[in-house]
Amino acid sequence: MRVVVTGQVGLDKKSFIARVSALASEQGFDLTTCNIGDMMYAEAPDVVPGRILDLPLSRLNSLRRSVFKDVLAASKSQPNVLVNTHATFRWRHGLFAAFDHDLMGELDADLYIVMVDNVDRIHHRLTRDGHLDHTLKDIMVWREEEILATELISQIVRGHGCCYIMAVGEDHSTAQAIVDLIFRPQKKNAYISFPMSHVMDMPDLMAEIDCFRRELKRCFTCFDPGDLEEKYLTATAIDAAQNGLRSVETGPPGQRVTLDTAQLLDIIADIDGQIYARDFKLIDQADMIVSLVPALPDGRPGLSSGVERELQHAHEATREVFVIWKPDAEPSPFITETATRVFSSTNEAIQYFHDNGYIPDDSSGTLFE
Repeated sequence: MRVVVTGQVGLDKKSFIARVSALASEQGFDLTTCNIGDMMYAEAPDVVPGRILDLPLSRLNSLRRSVFKDVLAASKSQPNVLVNTHATFRWRHGLFAAFDHDLMGELDADLYIVMVDNVDRIHHRLTRDGHLDHTLKDIMVWREEEILATELISQIVRGHGCCYIMAVGEDHSTAQAIVDLIFRPQKKNAYISFPMSHVMDMPDLMAEIDCFRRELKRCFTCFDPGDLEEKYLTATAIDAAQNGLRSVETGPPGQRVTLDTAQLLDIIADIDGQIYARDFKLIDQADMIVSLVPALPDGRPGLSSGVERELQHAHEATREVFVIWKPDAEPSPFITETATRVFSSTNEAIQYFHDNGYIPDDSSGTLFE
């Protein structure tokens, strides 16, 4: 199995991939990791750490081609190789490719995975590492460029159905999902759907949703829209503007970052547009969608417009559609006529998946040779 993992600068992708490698090893799988950036620095000891992108493009391309020959050698001698690289760079040279088509074609990877993360977390890491010459808009644009370039590489070299978008997230579930994609291909891929923005102030419902997400991730390789949630930045930007604040602080303790209010306002449309496009891509890369519709405190269905649109898109994309309907009221025909099956609880759904072969009896997976 040969895997290419891409993602924009600021992801801390190398440390994330180290978690993937450690998890694979703990579960008895052998995974050789090739970090292209580290290999290029080792090939050019005269280059100051953190400054390699300042090299002339001719030398940068020559270095990359040189180290990729070592990657190709490893892919021929090792059963499972993960290549940590980038698809594009946006630097002082402008926007330029970070790959060579002929070498990617020779590698002929089985999987292409592009990692993404919240814009404020990317901004925090870039600022922490001394990369100050960027805006929040730059980060949003760069993320779209990296996704598109990775998709194009995968389609040109390998064809349809081998490219995945994965959010870094705040726990180990994405790392485990990548281990499963590589070593447990028999596990079904599921997009998990649930209301988000309008239930954020309902702790009981949020706890129910978190439990649903955890349980589904035990059963399937899951694509979770909640692993990349930026909608709160819209409210933050509007609130700051209304209160005359030129900047705001956000982020968890130890990762607090100051964001310019004008820049936040500038990316509101980008946040909405990318959520819409990305979530549909996540559905398209899944085998099925499993959607939780909880009961609101007043008994009404917690069915957001986003969830309804996801269910319709999954149906039209010919994916299997499963709905966990918790309200006492009967679901509308717009649910029942598009769903493969409707359940009354998460436990009922999981039992159905077990009984009907959606969850393999052998969860240990198959190692690719």
